[in-house]
Amino acid sequence: QVQLVESGGGLVQAGGSLRLSCAPSGRTLTAYPMAWFRQAPGKEREFVATIRSNGGTTYYADSVKGRFTISRDNAKNTVYLQMNSLKTEDTAIYYCAAGPIWYTSTYYKESRYDYWGQGTQVTVSS
Repeated sequence: QVQLVESGGGLVQAGGSLRLSCAPSGRTLTAYPMAWFRQAPGKEREFVATIRSNGGTTYYADSVKGRFTISRDNAKNTVYLQMNSLKTEDTAIYYCAAGPIWYTSTYYKESRYDYWGQGTQVTVSS
């Protein structure tokens, strides 16, 4: 059974930065596309960013483009989400998700991902 474990969440002031990490336990997922989603209080979970297995292609939600960067280190079997210029509206639980297939047009759909983490809380204060 694969489990994804997120870390790096916390409380930060608006304009600050955080880096989230996600590592699977139970197996290696270096061949899988990986993604980050988030769910704010009272809202549905939404897509944030995704990265192809080789790290060569990434897609972002418009709301985070230019501020967030997704990356992966397959040698460490870890995916990262660097979040800069954080805004109060970025406050949410952030979830890591894994593949198994790379989609070029529907990567933002939750159903495209088989494995999910438990989430890590990110709170941005004004």
